[in-house]
Amino acid sequence: MTRRNSTFLAELGPGGASSLSLALATGLLGVGVPMAWRLREVLRRARRDERSAADAILVLGRELDADRPTPVFRARLEHGAALWREGWAERIVVSGGLTGTASRSEAEAGRETLLDLGVPGHAIWTEQGSRHTLENLFNVRETLRRHGLARLLLVSDPLHLARAAALAGGLALDVACSPAPAAPPRPGSPAWWLRAAREAFLLHWYHVGVAYSRAIGSERLLARVT
Repeated sequence: MTRRNSTFLAELGPGGASSLSLALATGLLGVGVPMAWRLREVLRRARRDERSAADAILVLGRELDADRPTPVFRARLEHGAALWREGWAERIVVSGGLTGTASRSEAEAGRETLLDLGVPGHAIWTEQGSRHTLENLFNVRETLRRHGLARLLLVSDPLHLARAAALAGGLALDVACSPAPAAPPRPGSPAWWLRAAREAFLLHWYHVGVAYSRAIGSERLLARVT
């Protein structure tokens, strides 16, 4: 498992940089209307709990702090463990590779936390090759296909779920979403609204990127998001 060091712009590539520019331009030219529409999606999804029977519970990773889960990541893991105890799925998949300055993967730290929470090792699968949400879902999709599994119960913090669900839909994953209610920031706080606005823009960027890739007929760009 190796860390791939590269700049943000290098990771974006020409297509990503173009879609980012388009997302910024459409947000400005639309006088904020596209952002307001996506913000509505973010807030609606944050309030919706779709917990239902699934083949696996997927807990999305988050960058570690001093090699340990942050309060947001721990809240996701605690919620995933609670769903497992309730019997919604037989296994939990925790995803996330080496990110930031960590010396171990997000998935490895997440597995350790799940074990501490009483989830047995045989019920925990890890995906340790991804660095962001899209890679999390793309890699987990391949794992599910190898094992003949289909339906996921997707766990993240509430404000992240609209984007995660959109990415999962683009990858043709069958998912239901369940937000981790204890995840910070506190609902209604300035930090909460700032996070909501950030997620609204990232969700807008994703949809602009898909539309742009289809408009120019780029199979290579579409393969990165679908």
